[in-house]
Amino acid sequence: MSVAKSKGLAAAAALAGALMFAAPALAGVGFQKLSIPDPRGGEIEVGVWYPADAPMRTIPLGLNSMQVALGAPMKGEALPLVVMSHGNGGFFGGHSDTASALAEAGFVTAALTHTGDNYADQSRATEMANRPRQVSVLIDYMLEEWRLHDRLAPRKVGAFGFSSGGFTITAAIGGVPVVEKIAEHCRQRPQFFDCQLIGRRPTDPTLWAGWKRDERIKAAVIAEPALGFTFTAESLGSVKIPVQLWRAEFDKILPEPFYVQPVREKLGTPPEYHLVKNADHFDFLQPCSDEAIRRSPDICLPAPGFDREAFHKDFNREVVRFFRENLGVVNRP
Repeated sequence: MSVAKSKGLAAAAALAGALMFAAPALAGVGFQKLSIPDPRGGEIEVGVWYPADAPMRTIPLGLNSMQVALGAPMKGEALPLVVMSHGNGGFFGGHSDTASALAEAGFVTAALTHTGDNYADQSRATEMANRPRQVSVLIDYMLEEWRLHDRLAPRKVGAFGFSSGGFTITAAIGGVPVVEKIAEHCRQRPQFFDCQLIGRRPTDPTLWAGWKRDERIKAAVIAEPALGFTFTAESLGSVKIPVQLWRAEFDKILPEPFYVQPVREKLGTPPEYHLVKNADHFDFLQPCSDEAIRRSPDICLPAPGFDREAFHKDFNREVVRFFRENLGVVNRP
């Protein structure tokens, strides 16, 4: 489970959503920010990246910035959809470079800010069953209610998740956690981040009653899934969709063999597995500006000797390739 410490949270809260414009650039990626209704009350914040041909500008987003064409007309028909789930304490923009790379390749990418588990609100951070439910709510909205839903390919839906988001997507594609396993795990490893978080606010196993996989998801990219040890072999064994699974070699937040390895071993179809040498947990977040590193070194400073910018070029290329291969060939519209 990834988390930004108080300094990083304050910086993210101060900068998230700010829209200050720089000089226009050549086109490629449109962007819009939405607020969608949650059937269980309240609204869910969503960022949507999509193919577009319009002048792009640099806008701040959280601790960083991105180049997009705000509100530009979308280009293309029958476009695949990829939904994204962030880690604990994050927000919809934590993987904006990957979302932009997918949009440039012809995908519509919709990332949500999980209600009660984000940089501004941790009140529901251990209600893990709420996360895959919200992902399904997002898919419902994008395929049925979004104003451009008729230009999406409803049978070409992919999902991306990191850390708590990796757990989220693993559950969404069929993984069933045995929440009772957490107690023994944490008795033996009370110093682990997930144990400290759950120790402050225990999770409720009854919230998983009736949960079923979202059959609309046809391919998934999962990086450093939290609570991987809780998933049953039976449930993961029934997962037959293509999965691309990523692990950071020196993850200090979710150290192996408790998180990635159990998912890798239990999936019904062997995943496309990537071990990122010398990387730490937060290196899966988009590269940070120098100012962001100064404000929030805990999540922005790469592992010693690790080139996060170079890695993300490779990472984004591999994510795009994987979704292209498994959601059908996509030509840039």
